[in-house]
Amino acid sequence: MILGMTQMNPPIAGRREWLGLVVLTLPVILLSNSITILFLAVPWITEGLRPGASELLWIMDIYTFVLAGLLIPMGALGDRIGRRRVLLGGAVLFGIGSAAAAYAGTPELLIAARALLGIGAATLMPSTLALIRTLFQDPGQRKMAVGIWTAGSSGGVVLGPPLGGFLLEYFWWGSVFLLNVPFMLLLLVAGPMVLPESRDPRKGRFDLLGVVLSLAAMLPLIYGLKQLALEGPSILAFAALIGGVGFGVALMYQQRRRADPMIDIDLFRRPVFATAVGGYALVMFALTGGTFLASPYLQQVLMLSPLPAALWQMPAGVGVIVAAVVAGYLAQRARPGLVFAAGPLLMAVGLLVMSQVQVNSGLAVLVPGMILVGAGTGIVATVAVDIVLGSVPQERSARASALSETSLELGTAMGIALMGLISTVVYSRTLLDTMPQGVPETETAAASQTLSEALRIAADLPGQLGAQLADAARAAFTLGMQVPLYLTAALMLALAAVALVALRRADIKHADSEEPGVSEAH
Repeated sequence: MILGMTQMNPPIAGRREWLGLVVLTLPVILLSNSITILFLAVPWITEGLRPGASELLWIMDIYTFVLAGLLIPMGALGDRIGRRRVLLGGAVLFGIGSAAAAYAGTPELLIAARALLGIGAATLMPSTLALIRTLFQDPGQRKMAVGIWTAGSSGGVVLGPPLGGFLLEYFWWGSVFLLNVPFMLLLLVAGPMVLPESRDPRKGRFDLLGVVLSLAAMLPLIYGLKQLALEGPSILAFAALIGGVGFGVALMYQQRRRADPMIDIDLFRRPVFATAVGGYALVMFALTGGTFLASPYLQQVLMLSPLPAALWQMPAGVGVIVAAVVAGYLAQRARPGLVFAAGPLLMAVGLLVMSQVQVNSGLAVLVPGMILVGAGTGIVATVAVDIVLGSVPQERSARASALSETSLELGTAMGIALMGLISTVVYSRTLLDTMPQGVPETETAAASQTLSEALRIAADLPGQLGAQLADAARAAFTLGMQVPLYLTAALMLALAAVALVALRRADIKHADSEEPGVSEAH
């Protein structure tokens, strides 16, 4: 009877647990913006280190490659040897990597430091979310805590460019990395004081083959998506994607045969869980793809300098943060399906508002649209993460957390790749159709590749011809931005409909045993 009362009335979190949440959320903000904070730093890094084109791509991409490939293995490691231990080890790696990146004197050293940052981030991310499950036993408090954590995680992605712009305005490019060090030191000092240790009491064998297959699946997938975004369709991009899918299928087969797998494949047979993880990936697809298109529009169509352009994107981050916290509150009082579906509906409206941008005026619709997109992302991320945490026993929470973070990384990569690809195709065909008479054939072909190249060529052309090319290129890019926004808005409406059906009877419970923590009432 006492045991039953304990399960019915889980302990209420106090001051120490909420302080622990603060300690866990601060580094998550830095981990999330480590991808986007470099968007504005590239010219400064290029000037300081003189990397080649290939080296610059590796500087930008190696962090994402390593992070995506190691999230699931590191989540499994945390469940086995202790989440706090893995978290603090990740803080050491991330701090060392940040300092090394800040003072890297060659492109090769910066690439190596970024790889170390990816290892540290993959170690930190699943442990932070899993420890929230340990700190907050009460489902209502857990929902609010997840909302705050989500605000930091998703908001950090959008706040990266404004923060990078501010640092680059007053400091050298290494400051975007050095910023991480004091926060990692804070985590190392405060973590042992306010964070409990937790692990899976059933220590199975470490799945080395699963780790290799996970890396072999994720690295080609992310690489292929990046190649699509940068170079368009190519044999290399499709070969990488096919290889990644093939290794992913092998990983699923291998995991199903293990008694203690890193990935519980059966979770994906549950509509509630599959909708949560898939929906999280899709909203990150929309958020990052929209942000990716907004940056060149602000700088090359509206001709804003980098810092003002970054600051105009900041309200989207505020939308993510506010909505995530509000969603954590609403999730305590409404069924998850209704709260979840509100997210993509808001995003669809926001994307349609963003699609009304014009060549000469766009801030009046772009900024409100981005706020709505950010708000929808915050809602979905909060509910999705809570569903994922409620789907597994506490001793496996780091592995479940790694799945949600992997969906975030895949959604981010797909958003940049696919929305960028659609935008590029529309831009190229539109500009070729509207190319001013008199532009040489070689310049015509080059200008149709990117807006940046078109504006460079326009600056070298004589008088009115250059101005006409610049105007035509900006108009083509604006149309190229509108089309993927329309398509993604339709995708968000479809996600809202799926969520209303798949989650209509869902109710999140606490999974303290092997039984699923997300129930579907009949």
